[in-house]
Amino acid sequence: MAVYRLCVTTGPYLRAGTLDNISVTLVGTCGESPKQRLDRMGRDFAPGSVQKYKVRCSAELGELLLLRVHKERYAFFRKDSWYCSRICVTQPDGTVSHFPCYQWIEGYCTVELRPGTARTICQDSLPLLLDHRTRELRARQECYRWKIYAPGFPRMVDVNSFQEMESDKKFALTKTTTCVDQGDSSGNRYLPGFPMKIDIPSLMYMEPNIRYSATKTISLLFNAIPASLGMKLRGLLDRKGSWKKLDDMQNIFWCHKTFTTKYVTEHWCEDHFFGYQYLNGVNPVMLHCISSLPSKLPVTNDMVAPLLGQDTCLQTELERGNIFLADYWILAEAPTHCLNGRPQYVAAPLCLLWLSPQGALVPLAIQLSQTPGPDSPIFLPTDSEWDWLLAKTWVRNSEFLVHENNTHFLCTHLLCEAFAMATLRQLPLCHPIYKLLLPHTRYTLQVNTIARATLLNPEGLVDQVTSIGRQGLIYLMSTGLAHFTYTNFCLPDSLRARGVLAIPNYHYRDDGLKIWVAIESFVSEIVGYYYPSDASVQQDSELQAWVGEIFAQAFLGRESSGFPSRLCTPGEMVKFLTAIIFNCSAQHAAVNSGQHDFGAWMPNAPSSMRQPPPQTKGTTTLKTYLDTLPEVNISCNNLLLFWLVSQEPKDQRPLGTYPDEHFTEEAPRQSIAAFQSRLAQISRDIQERNQGLALPYTYLDPLLIENSVSI
Repeated sequence: MAVYRLCVTTGPYLRAGTLDNISVTLVGTCGESPKQRLDRMGRDFAPGSVQKYKVRCSAELGELLLLRVHKERYAFFRKDSWYCSRICVTQPDGTVSHFPCYQWIEGYCTVELRPGTARTICQDSLPLLLDHRTRELRARQECYRWKIYAPGFPRMVDVNSFQEMESDKKFALTKTTTCVDQGDSSGNRYLPGFPMKIDIPSLMYMEPNIRYSATKTISLLFNAIPASLGMKLRGLLDRKGSWKKLDDMQNIFWCHKTFTTKYVTEHWCEDHFFGYQYLNGVNPVMLHCISSLPSKLPVTNDMVAPLLGQDTCLQTELERGNIFLADYWILAEAPTHCLNGRPQYVAAPLCLLWLSPQGALVPLAIQLSQTPGPDSPIFLPTDSEWDWLLAKTWVRNSEFLVHENNTHFLCTHLLCEAFAMATLRQLPLCHPIYKLLLPHTRYTLQVNTIARATLLNPEGLVDQVTSIGRQGLIYLMSTGLAHFTYTNFCLPDSLRARGVLAIPNYHYRDDGLKIWVAIESFVSEIVGYYYPSDASVQQDSELQAWVGEIFAQAFLGRESSGFPSRLCTPGEMVKFLTAIIFNCSAQHAAVNSGQHDFGAWMPNAPSSMRQPPPQTKGTTTLKTYLDTLPEVNISCNNLLLFWLVSQEPKDQRPLGTYPDEHFTEEAPRQSIAAFQSRLAQISRDIQERNQGLALPYTYLDPLLIENSVSI
């Protein structure tokens, strides 16, 4: 008689336990154990419990290949969910095999687990294991299907496939409970006082292992409701018309102010802070160093001489590499939208900036269109105070549109969704790259589904608060993806290509590069352990299917993008995986977390403009300035979104935090520990640096970076 000792761990989450019957079957190279129910006195599988059992076999089973977990009905109780963390099996000879699970098991079904040792398809030769890989991927490909949201968009998850799985009884999915209060005739629901309508059918079905935890859902609602109710009670969400005075805007979020929001309110109109935001604001990727002026921006030396001073000139500064350009060409043909029944306007500005001898980046000239001429004056710091402020505000509106739609939603949310989808569809649980990437896909499909049901849907928040509306969003993102390249995607390459490696006080660059290097070192160790040669990369058919699907579905097979459609060497793997992890974590934090900080003072990030760009100088006053900014209700609805997306709900996992132990071998576990140590040192360095800054830059502190795009 051979005795196998099992240690079964249930996750510590709310409602993670089960009352259903749990049985197991051990499968080895020499045979299978009888199916045996796991049952002790009392409740066996309570949340957070660790229970021990024995499985008796007539003979030893040899090397353990699979562990089948059977979840079956118990008496008259209704079926429930069970979150199984892991099962450890101690064999008769004392060898311990770890079977990581870390997933919700719903309904009555059988789940097959493999030992935790990561293996590529090239390392599997037994027909049983090869068949297991094939069946696992086939099931996931049926569950996670691609959908075309709009022409030119990255492909995304088809939520309807979950509904079909439910109706077909192929998967027992639990319907998420959505907290709703009010509704309209179309069946949409929305929180009390909250402007974002929710398309409930699109949220009803979500595969359990990708949806928000109960903790995160509750936290998200508690972040949203107090702020929205506060605005509603003060009548701000329903008040149309212009702001009466600038100071009134300070009362929008009177109870949600931070050090940075106060700093922005005090310094927003200063040129040095305008330039600072190109380096350390929420869109720190726009600047390009130029050695000559483009013909569409005919700035002369006489125009900028008063700012440059007597010791230099424009041509000299161009040759020195001190002149930078932010070009919003992508907005030139963007469609516009109506808000509160009134037409809105968009500009496509060119903003010229100068790096002064004091190390400050300041604006030199602003042209509000891509076509120079008498109707498109070049605004200068020497113009009247209101003319210059209005020109800068138009640039800040363009920043808002490009940042929110492309830098933020397209280049982090949507691309990271495509990475998550390809990982789920093409890599089995035992694959080392699946184990590496899974923590960096957590909740991404869920948050993007919510975004499409609240922000991007017709009459959603994008239609309610932005000058371009949903149609403009579709235009910007499809155009942005058509011009997005692998160079843009990889931080060191992007910084080099934009010529911004030497700008002082560029904290986004400095912190980002440190994190990139830490991720790269970690990924290099993992790849080196599992892929010792070029051949091991090239012969991994699952890996090649994964990268090929990303190329086809995220980047629409566009060769000019420079993204790989195939990986040939470990070095190519390291770069691609580093870029994916960086963009799923650090890059998203850099462009998301500061939205409330920099946008709570509305004139610094207006979502729409109600008057056309000025065609002459000398006409702007305080009244015309206020009449150009968004109306009161538009401003408040937008700032409510800023507040919500800047507050990471509970159930957080900072970068490098891997509580689910998918890797069980010693080498990758040591690599994880080393990665965490590097990140801890980076965090200490950032915190020490910030003590000497007038405005601390915290968004790339590893302690504050979420592992994945989850909000």
